[in-house]
Amino acid sequence: MDETPFGAPQEKLILLVDDDESLLDLMEHVVKKEGFRTDRAVDGPEALRKAQALNPDLLVLDMMLPGLGGFEVMRQLQAAGFGDIPIVVVTGRQMDPNGVKLIRQESNVKEFLEKPVRPAVLISALHKILNTQPSGAAGGEAKS
Repeated sequence: MDETPFGAPQEKLILLVDDDESLLDLMEHVVKKEGFRTDRAVDGPEALRKAQALNPDLLVLDMMLPGLGGFEVMRQLQAAGFGDIPIVVVTGRQMDPNGVKLIRQESNVKEFLEKPVRPAVLISALHKILNTQPSGAAGGEAKS
């Protein structure tokens, strides 16, 4: 029986990666309110450096990034031995079903969200992937 207890969000570090600072601010606010620790990066090279230095518990990764795209970041992390970091892919670009399927086939991609990302959906995905207990602070009923 795999009855693992829920972990505490404050024990988990989430690296948020997006070149849209206002979206990054919003995601950081929502994720911190839920109790998680966060760090952030605004481009591909910074995301790669921080992921390797911090070894976060999860990466929320935008696909369209300056310097290195999200897919390249994902592939370089896998090549560098960080392929076990779960990734929630976020994109504002309309993608064809084959493109989405291709990304979802990556072993560390656990969720695929299209922008605008609803806070309750993001939080639900984080708790599910990290096996953490929702704090109740966001209540899952965030109106946006």
